[in-house]
Amino acid sequence: MDEDLQPLTREQLIAEVQKLRQAIREHRDASGHGLCWHQPGLWSLLPEPLPPSLEVPDWPQFMRGCVRYRQSLDEQRPGDPRTSEEFERDGDGPIGHNRL
Repeated sequence: MDEDLQPLTREQLIAEVQKLRQAIREHRDASGHGLCWHQPGLWSLLPEPLPPSLEVPDWPQFMRGCVRYRQSLDEQRPGDPRTSEEFERDGDGPIGHNRL
């Protein structure tokens, strides 16, 4: 699966690790509504192509998952600041929200 790494030099491997770490940091440091989005920018850092389609949950199951995710933030990050800011769609829409 990761055969593409074999021919890389040490310097190229270091550059690849730094690129991936930066993407992980951007994802980790997302806050507010940016925590919830589809992440094709992050996935595109892998050498294999994105699947042509994804299985998307129906609305009731999706919303239950959103509520569970938000509850897990209360459990795992109880001291983090909270915001009442409403989501405002940027020009690219939700899928383009996180730019990597």
